[in-house]
Amino acid sequence: MGEMGKEGDNKDNGWMMVLQKSVKKLHFGSLDEKEVAVKEIKKLAKEDLKRRKLMAELGVIPPLVAMVAGSHQAVQALIQLGNGSFTNKALMVEAGILSKLPQKTDNLDGNTRQEFAELILSISSLANTPYNMDSSRIIPFVVSILDSSNSSVETKCTCLGTLYNISSVLENSASLATSGTVTTLLRLSSLKEASEKALATLGNLVVTLMGKKAMEENPMVPESLMEIMTWEEKPKCQELSVYILMILAHQSSIQREKMAKAGIVPVLLEVALLGSSLAQKRALKLLQWFKDERQSKMGPHSGPQVGRVSIDSSPMSPRAVDESKKLMKKIVKQSLYKNMETITSRANGGSDSSRLKSLVVSSSSKSLPY
Repeated sequence: MGEMGKEGDNKDNGWMMVLQKSVKKLHFGSLDEKEVAVKEIKKLAKEDLKRRKLMAELGVIPPLVAMVAGSHQAVQALIQLGNGSFTNKALMVEAGILSKLPQKTDNLDGNTRQEFAELILSISSLANTPYNMDSSRIIPFVVSILDSSNSSVETKCTCLGTLYNISSVLENSASLATSGTVTTLLRLSSLKEASEKALATLGNLVVTLMGKKAMEENPMVPESLMEIMTWEEKPKCQELSVYILMILAHQSSIQREKMAKAGIVPVLLEVALLGSSLAQKRALKLLQWFKDERQSKMGPHSGPQVGRVSIDSSPMSPRAVDESKKLMKKIVKQSLYKNMETITSRANGGSDSSRLKSLVVSSSSKSLPY
């Protein structure tokens, strides 16, 4: 046992000596010595969180930040140092990492672009902490990578993760809504590999005043979101796109009219029958509003009489269940049977439409919660 203890101590002393020498070179060495030191620090930082915290205490983060403009190794070392440590990420921000971001991302090669994207994704997790991070410096950098034709799908997905983190903080909605980010997100939401992350970010934005306004005014809405609603192989994307359209349509006759003119009702009917459970629930809610819209033209009120948007999974009241049954029976009979062959073909590869008829009947008799 004594020999094993000595062996462990020697091992600890070994990496500590390497670290001390590397820190000294990083602070006082030549450019070549600094580059060698960065490689050692990156290697040691991969081992465990305890080492990463110790390295930060020894002051390695500021000189690494100073080197990022011309050193792949420095960027990689900072990615390792930020892994699992909010303190280390905060130290990077305090050392000025956001001011060191490249001004022109088109000049970066693919690997460098991906490394910076990973580093900024790591730092953006500070958005959900009490630490005050200036996201306005991150957004233009990330959007420029997303808009670049030279960026890989992997890099774009990494950048979308950053925007999602930033969008989860209400105070950041203004910066996101006024920077052209909404157009970028809508465009990427149509890319199936990146759609879910783009839609999740739009879902955060649409519940804010400025984010909702930016989407209402965007020419890609509602058509791009309606197209995503038809992705039966991407249920999460379906759910998110219907959610965004729900928020836009809520208490807005202008948006509902735009959606109706774009042909949303047949698409909603299909989702209500063939979508995931959550997508069905949301589609039925929207269909109810369009039904109320038609009735309102014959009544004294000016729009659908609905309360606050509810998209949780709580059960419907008996009255709501009954209304849902009536809605499904009436709308499906009037609007869906004439398109039955088309919808059944998409769902079942051209099998008999009687299966869809039975689905309509069974759906009409179920309790579908909103």
